[in-house]
Amino acid sequence: MNGDSSKIISNSNSRNARILALGKAFPQQLVMQDYLVDGFFKSTNCTDHELKQKLTRLCKTTTVKTRYVVMSEEILKNYPELATEGLPTVKQRLDISNKAVTEMATDASLSCIKAWGRPLSSITHLVYVSSSEARFPGGDLHLARGLGLNPDVRRVMLAFTGCSGGVAGLRVAKDLAENNPGSRVLLATSETTIVGFRPPSAQRPYDLVGVALFGDGAGAVILGADPVPGVEDPLFELSSSIQQYLPDTEKTIDGRLTEEGIKFQLGRELPQVIEMHVEEFCKKMLKDTICSGAEYNDLFWAVHPGGPAILSKVEGRLGLKPDKLSASRDALRDYGNASSNTIVYVLENMVEESKRKREKGEEYSEWGLILAFGPGITFEGILAKNLVC
Repeated sequence: MNGDSSKIISNSNSRNARILALGKAFPQQLVMQDYLVDGFFKSTNCTDHELKQKLTRLCKTTTVKTRYVVMSEEILKNYPELATEGLPTVKQRLDISNKAVTEMATDASLSCIKAWGRPLSSITHLVYVSSSEARFPGGDLHLARGLGLNPDVRRVMLAFTGCSGGVAGLRVAKDLAENNPGSRVLLATSETTIVGFRPPSAQRPYDLVGVALFGDGAGAVILGADPVPGVEDPLFELSSSIQQYLPDTEKTIDGRLTEEGIKFQLGRELPQVIEMHVEEFCKKMLKDTICSGAEYNDLFWAVHPGGPAILSKVEGRLGLKPDKLSASRDALRDYGNASSNTIVYVLENMVEESKRKREKGEEYSEWGLILAFGPGITFEGILAKNLVC
């Protein structure tokens, strides 16, 4: 034990699931935040100066610097109706999105499997998460076929879980790994904003928040409860998990699938609602665990970066030191809010951060919390042990 975590007694349970590898993938289109506004208004043929100024202000406040998106000039050339207000385009959007999320999930999974170092045939379960597609058979089957997994791989799909989907997927994958001895669970998340892409409108100024904040991509994780010594190198141990929704908040994060695609709206009160409830949720998660009674700054924090306001509210409510959310803020800066995928990017950042601290002999936190907030409003949380340090 080193640094902050010296106040917490180190303890592991051999039955707990471990994260054995991480992976990610992105579409080819890289968007620099500094050039987003001009490009977006040009591609949608919008000349509303007031809306353009509003989006410019929003882009500066999100702290996002770069993002990847599926949308491209080629897509808009082939489907100009996507940039036209009021047209029934859900079929075109889903045709593009369904293909894109499968391709990205496949690439992220292959990257993860390569890092893991074991054959595809060792994967026994697949958990697939996406809020960006609507079809059946679902994306879980398309991903299994795309990867060439065994036909008898056991599949689970989580749909329309939004920003909490990545941690929800970890929770489900953890349960599968722990209740099926010898299993190896592949968790894949994949998201694109194509389904919600719309031209700017004075009647929908809140749409600009999504334009300034959200990105596309995929993430992948492999989990198992019994890592093979010398073959598998665990990154995190997942000790316990909980989920909770807040009654009467279901309209705060609202999305509806319409003939024009997904109409999505975030309530302005979202950061404040999270701030009001996050400490109680964390106390509930830590109660009767090895970290019961630990100071919040003794822990690491892998928090889904829903936006800079949410991260600031969590930091302020819990009294966290500025560097405690650096992995989350870096993910937001580099990839935007990529919905369910983003927690994978946060965990990758945390792995790299832990390695740097270990090499420099700096303090680190061995135990911590993985958190996300999504539609419902739903809180997802996992108590985890960092095995990198």
